[in-house]
Amino acid sequence: MAEKRDYYEILGVSKGASQDEIRVAYRKLAMKCHPDKNSQDKESEARFKEVTEAYEILSDEQKRTQYDQFGHSAFQHAGGGGSGFENMDHAEEIFRSFMHDFGGGGLGGIFGDIFGGGSFGGGGQRSANRGSDLEMSMEIGFKEAAFGTEKKVKILRHETCPTCKGEGAKPGTGKVSCPQCNGSGQVATSTGFLNIARTCPRCHGEGEEVQTPCTECRGQGRAKISRTIDVKIPAGVDTGSRLRVSGEGEAGRRGGPHGDLYILIYVKKHPIFAKDGNNILCELPVSFTQATLGDEAEVPTLNGNVRMKIPAGTQSGKIFRLRGKGVSDLHGYGIGDQLVRVVVEVPTKLNARQKELLKDFDASGGGSTPAIESFVQKIKKVFQ
Repeated sequence: MAEKRDYYEILGVSKGASQDEIRVAYRKLAMKCHPDKNSQDKESEARFKEVTEAYEILSDEQKRTQYDQFGHSAFQHAGGGGSGFENMDHAEEIFRSFMHDFGGGGLGGIFGDIFGGGSFGGGGQRSANRGSDLEMSMEIGFKEAAFGTEKKVKILRHETCPTCKGEGAKPGTGKVSCPQCNGSGQVATSTGFLNIARTCPRCHGEGEEVQTPCTECRGQGRAKISRTIDVKIPAGVDTGSRLRVSGEGEAGRRGGPHGDLYILIYVKKHPIFAKDGNNILCELPVSFTQATLGDEAEVPTLNGNVRMKIPAGTQSGKIFRLRGKGVSDLHGYGIGDQLVRVVVEVPTKLNARQKELLKDFDASGGGSTPAIESFVQKIKKVFQ
């Protein structure tokens, strides 16, 4: 697979470019390479999708921040590409919305005449619209996040009306041409040398009107339907991971494709483990005797308990590594380790015999204490 180009390079702007500069650059490039203006150029569609994908990311401050930090990998975990540009539907929807906002009309205001109708025009030329994306949050367990899982998710979304098949008209009836725009979906006015086309206010750009609305969807062509879908959660997700389930969003109007479903992941805290990247962290309390004389302790891991050797003289805070006992990398780059931090517990509530033995031990020299000896030497140097 070819390496993706830098989004700033695609639009020809600097990394510090303002939103106005990004919009101007996109408008210039998108109008230049749109397939409707380059019917003989087989590469124009790919270039148009590329500049539109770059604009979609850089025009959104949150996505732009993610891209500046992590590059293209920031969006790869969201179900593959993360951008939704497998076909022209998404790119045309973004361009249509951009031109609408720029000029105020259904064809991008004064820019409608540049394309002369085409895929953005009226009179039966209107294309189906891609449905809106849906977002939801999901809380999963710590082990589910570590190993991956499958969940059933219930969502309420617009789908093509099963009664009228998306037409909006009651079965057995039809649509008639809009009398205000004569079926073009636009009303045009001339101001000097400009010919301005705007969306028809009566039919909202449809060019047609429903005579008898469908009783199921009330003429909308779509109805709210509850669905339960299976969602695969990959191993290695963390709180804040955003997964994309392609094609499970709202149905598009006029038979357009579904949008996507985005799921924001929240991982429950674990009573023993914590996660740092692909590594699992835990603390292991050991007794003074175990740390002093050495021992073998049972350590919990996500895959069950294992035996770990504690060398004699182990200090509190010492970290041991259990290789391969961590979490799988979300992008397939191996498995992390488990880091075990030893915490030496000082005994309390000693009886008289135990206290006497410790005093005897201290009187005999108390063993080697390099940290204490080093600290004493530092104090001497400071106050000399």
